[in-house]
Amino acid sequence: MSKTVFLTGGAGFIGSALVRYLINHTDVNVVNVDKLTYAGSLHSLGGADASERHTFHQKDIVDADAMRSLIQQTQPDYIMHLAAESHVDRSIDGPGEFIQTNIVGTYTLLQIAKEYYDSLEGDKRVAFKFHHISTDEVYGSLGDTGLFTETTRYKPNSPYSASKASSDHLVRAWNKTYKLPVVISNCSNNYGPFQFPEKLIPLVINKAVRGEPLPIYGKGDNIRDWLFVDDHVKALWKIVTEGQDGEVYNVGGHNEKTNIEVVETICSILDDVQPRSDGKGYSEQITFVADRPGHDRRYAIDADKIEKTLGWTPEETFETGIRKTVEWYLANAEWITKVSGEYQGKRLGSK
Repeated sequence: MSKTVFLTGGAGFIGSALVRYLINHTDVNVVNVDKLTYAGSLHSLGGADASERHTFHQKDIVDADAMRSLIQQTQPDYIMHLAAESHVDRSIDGPGEFIQTNIVGTYTLLQIAKEYYDSLEGDKRVAFKFHHISTDEVYGSLGDTGLFTETTRYKPNSPYSASKASSDHLVRAWNKTYKLPVVISNCSNNYGPFQFPEKLIPLVINKAVRGEPLPIYGKGDNIRDWLFVDDHVKALWKIVTEGQDGEVYNVGGHNEKTNIEVVETICSILDDVQPRSDGKGYSEQITFVADRPGHDRRYAIDADKIEKTLGWTPEETFETGIRKTVEWYLANAEWITKVSGEYQGKRLGSK
C-alpha cells in the first residue's frame, strides 16, 4: 500500500520541487497544504497537481482545527514541514508574520503531530517521522574559513533566521520531551526553476533581459553555498525515509560563490544564449547598492554526515545547474508573469 506524505508549503519553491519529485519518481500520495501567500503558486507544481495521488488544501498551518482535521482524515506516514516565511528582506520590514508562521505555526503542527503519533499503532507508528526543513542561516555568519556542521552553535542574525532557529529548537524539544520521532535538515541557498522572482538568481535573470540595472548589495563579496533545488529534494526524501530519529542533517551543494561571481556567471551565460542587441555584455548592467542590515558574510555547509550515512551527494555542479536555471527562465516567461501578480521587481531579495 502506498504511503502518504503530509507536506506543508508545497506550493513554494522547495515544496513544489518536492511535490514534483514525489509524484514523478515515487508512488506515494501527497497531501499538499499551502496558504498561497505571495511566494506560493499552484503554477509551480508543473502539472504534478493533475495526478490522482496529489491533493491540495489551501490552509494556514497556524489554524490548529484545520491541521488536526486534515491529518486525522489523511493518516500520513510522514509529515514534511516546509511552510515558512523565508525572504530575509521581508523579515526586516515586517517580522511579525515570520514569528506567526515559522514559530507559532511549527508549534501548532508539533502539537497535532504528537496527538496523531500517540494514536498510531504497529508498523505505522514505527515508521512515522516529522521532518522539519530549515536553513543554514540559523548558524549565523562564518569567517573566511570553516564550515557549518550539525553541531555548530546557533547564532541567527536576522528576524527570519531567528524565527527558523526558534522552530528548530521547538522540534528538538518535542523529540526529547515527548518522544515525537523527528528529523531536522538545514540547507544552503537553493536555486533552480520555479523560484519566486524576487530572489537573487531569478531577479538578476529577469532584470538583465529587460535591460534594467542588476542590483548587488555592498561589494558583492558575501559568500553562499549554492544547492540546486532538485538535488535538495532528493536529499529530503532520503532524510525522511532513511534518517535516524532525532538526528540533524546538513544539506549543501559544495558550491561556494560570492554574490558578484553568481551575477557575473549569469551575465556570461546570457551573453552566450541571448546576447544583447547592442553587442554589449550584460555585466555592464551591474550596479552596487547599500548593504542590508545584518547581512551575513559567509555561509558554507559541511555535508559529510548525509553523504556518509545516507549516501546522498549533489548531482549538479553550480556551472551545470545555473545554466539549466537561466535557460529555464528564458523559456518560461509566461510562468513569471503568472506568479508575479502585482510584483514590480523592486525588492532586492538576496537569499
